[in-house]
Amino acid sequence: MTCDPVTLEIIRGALRAAQAEMEALLERTAISAFIREKKDFYTAIFDAAGRLAVGSNVPIFGDVTAPVFAAFPAETMRDGDLYWFSDCYASRGAVSHSNDQVFLAPVFHDGALSAFVMGWAHFADIGGLRPGSISPDATDIFQEGIIVPPTKLIDAGVTNDAVLNLFHRNSRFPEQSRGDTSALMASVETGVRRLAEILRRFGAPVVADAFRQLLARTETHVRHSLRETFPVGSHSFTDAIDSDGHGNGPFKMRLTMTRSADDRFSLDTTATDDQAMGPVNYLMNPHMPGTALGLFFLGGDASHVCNAGGAQAIDEVKLREGSLLAPRFPAPLGLRGLTMMRMLAALNGLVNVAGGKAPASHSAYVIILLRGVHQGHTFLMSDGVGVGYGARPDADGLDAVYFVAQENYPVEFLELNYPVRLLGYGIHCDSGGPGRYRGGCGLVREYEVMAETAMLSMRIDSVDYPPWGTAGGRNGGSGSAVVNPGTPQERRLKPLSDGNILHRGDILRLSTGGGGGYGHPYDRPADQVLLDVLDGFVSAEAALAEYGVVIRGETVDRPATDAHRADRPSVKAFHRGGYVDALA
Repeated sequence: MTCDPVTLEIIRGALRAAQAEMEALLERTAISAFIREKKDFYTAIFDAAGRLAVGSNVPIFGDVTAPVFAAFPAETMRDGDLYWFSDCYASRGAVSHSNDQVFLAPVFHDGALSAFVMGWAHFADIGGLRPGSISPDATDIFQEGIIVPPTKLIDAGVTNDAVLNLFHRNSRFPEQSRGDTSALMASVETGVRRLAEILRRFGAPVVADAFRQLLARTETHVRHSLRETFPVGSHSFTDAIDSDGHGNGPFKMRLTMTRSADDRFSLDTTATDDQAMGPVNYLMNPHMPGTALGLFFLGGDASHVCNAGGAQAIDEVKLREGSLLAPRFPAPLGLRGLTMMRMLAALNGLVNVAGGKAPASHSAYVIILLRGVHQGHTFLMSDGVGVGYGARPDADGLDAVYFVAQENYPVEFLELNYPVRLLGYGIHCDSGGPGRYRGGCGLVREYEVMAETAMLSMRIDSVDYPPWGTAGGRNGGSGSAVVNPGTPQERRLKPLSDGNILHRGDILRLSTGGGGGYGHPYDRPADQVLLDVLDGFVSAEAALAEYGVVIRGETVDRPATDAHRADRPSVKAFHRGGYVDALA
């Protein structure tokens, strides 16, 4: 039986609704802040072969079902089973750091395996070297907490409580771990029920055909977009991260996309630098590049869904074992997020090199972990802080974005739950890259420490290699962390460091970076520059120096602006500290 076009759209909507319900349940019942408030979780629906059929705009960037199939063949699975893993290396990077716990459940209809549902979430602490399980000091993955290989957690409805107790025993916050586990299990159970209802309503053959059509539709669209973007031949782009926190770096990612005469697409990353000693290695699953480009080419089109069709559109992904993108076990991976963010920007760079119109580069979201004891209680504040995203060919970049659908913590939440007081929280002025379309701006947070003593870990990238601008746009600004700014005790912290000791009354000013600009800054209308100045995104000094706009009081001096803009600087394809034809 085939699924007709009308039924296909009904099923697509029902599947997306089931996924959204799973997300809502997880968000509302989880205990830890990183799941409940930050929303660092993901749910998805897979077909009977384990191919991602319906995802959302927080991409999983990997084949999460293959590790389970390798340990538990499909023919051995039963109704009521639940599978669990967090093993990065066994999953080839589908789980990219050990804090992310994946729960996967098969869905049966009339005794036949018909689908899978999955939920994963970032658990706040799973043991390891430091509270939070993520530290720039780590030099192997064993220092980043307990590793869960593919495991049958529930066997036909019977839960293996012993393995759960073992896992919770390795956490410094076991009650939080138990609550988050229950929330994730309930989310997946809800997904199983909803999929079973859809299968009963439409029948397994029709639903299977709907999965097939959704995957084919995405793959066709992404392949068509790849053909429109990349001419036959090879196209290369290089981007870099600053450091690994152990005195090594920069580390460069070198990508080459090749389109053959018969329209096969191959992405070669083998020229990327060797793996790092520190935890910035990114074990990139081969599905990641196609999924990421798929998200870009789908562009929020409501008629499509994010699924494995994007990954299938790239015929080959070449990785070199021992490189930053394919490290050898047991290299640490905890801070892989900053490398993943550079990789996403590098894929945008590839599109732009080929003549496409992808956004300029973005900053990597900033993570700090403040740990200590306050009033007899151990605390762990994992705060992820938003950054600026790159400007687009037809719009400014987004300001103060953490990562896709995830969120910045509200001030009230931080002050109620942790021994800190927020003295300031606002836009990081001049952090957005100048351009016809301005790069998004980062944030400034000022924390006053209320605990007697606390240890701070921090992750800031793109200081030495700021986010590039394109098509005449200039690079975005960088982030920084300063303790007690403007006082004799002022000290600047290393952007990738741990073991920073703070005391009661210390002030931490955290500034995050912005995105690159798009298009020549002198093409930005002077009235828009004025609004940026009045709103605190651009200083009057930068308006003159970068945009050639003279502002007096709250108005534009038109004659003076015209005179400045008459001397128009020349530009090149990219900008990072200066204009260049290619980043190297």
